[in-house]
Amino acid sequence: MPVLAFSLPPNMRTLFDIIGQTLQTLWGHKLRSFLTMFRIAWGVGSLLLLVGLGEGFRSGNVKQLSTMGENIVWVNGGWIPPLEGSHQKTRPYQVTFKDLIDIRREAKHVAHSSPVIQKQDIKIQSQYQSSGGQVIGIEPEFDHVRFLPMAGGRWINDMDNSQKRHVAVIGWEMRKNLFPGHPVLGETVLLNGMRFDVVGYLDTVGKDEGNSTNVRLYIPYRTMAEFFPIKGNNIPEDTLSFINYSPPDTASHALAVSEIKHILARNHNFDETNNDAFEIWDTAKSAENVGRIFTAMNTFLGSVGIVTLALGAIGVVNIMLVSV
Repeated sequence: MPVLAFSLPPNMRTLFDIIGQTLQTLWGHKLRSFLTMFRIAWGVGSLLLLVGLGEGFRSGNVKQLSTMGENIVWVNGGWIPPLEGSHQKTRPYQVTFKDLIDIRREAKHVAHSSPVIQKQDIKIQSQYQSSGGQVIGIEPEFDHVRFLPMAGGRWINDMDNSQKRHVAVIGWEMRKNLFPGHPVLGETVLLNGMRFDVVGYLDTVGKDEGNSTNVRLYIPYRTMAEFFPIKGNNIPEDTLSFINYSPPDTASHALAVSEIKHILARNHNFDETNNDAFEIWDTAKSAENVGRIFTAMNTFLGSVGIVTLALGAIGVVNIMLVSV
């Protein structure tokens, strides 16, 4: 019986010959081949790792800022430097409730705003135990400015503020400290011995318990201003710790800041072009600055990874030349 012979097409034989020669060459230069492949793998891995690390830092920072809210601006009192050639000394000024009223009336690029009185020296007690933390006097609109996720009950409303009610909304960690293992709605807390009914409580903000929002207790602004005002020498009666506001969108941010500066300078009698007199901090500007930093970091880390990858490519060229 005749035996059938099987032969490959010329193109296939050429391909197999090339593969065979390649494997033979690689095996003949095992160390050099391994080092070349290692360079390629290391370059690709380094590029992915470094760029991914930079993006991870960027997203973590954005997430941290989002726990406060979006496009938030803090307006604090400051120090007014003396004019050039003047014999006056640097003098302080405080933001006041009048400043807030003027901002709401005149600043067209401010969407939401709230006065804030913040005190750390108020004794906070429940029937179970006492707790440290901050007592914050705010208006109902504050929850449109800051990120305050409710976990139960309700937020402070306009009637609470106008009638100076003794109601409170309690932060997550302070609730655990004051009412361990107990329901909190309808309970009472004592602020320097004064009774306040808990009408709501917040969910946790951020991953760690050290977030300052979690250790705060919020009460109506007018109640806070009457019973726990900011006092001191030469301080107006309507002095605020700071004003929190937010523009309607990021594009309106610069215009809103310009309007705020004009109002403060006029009300406190100094030059609005003197940037040293303002204490204004905002998340939008911080996010922009941090974004520039991380963009530069990504560019640098990506460059390092590309250089490493290029060294691996040089190794490939080297092994090819040796093989030829």
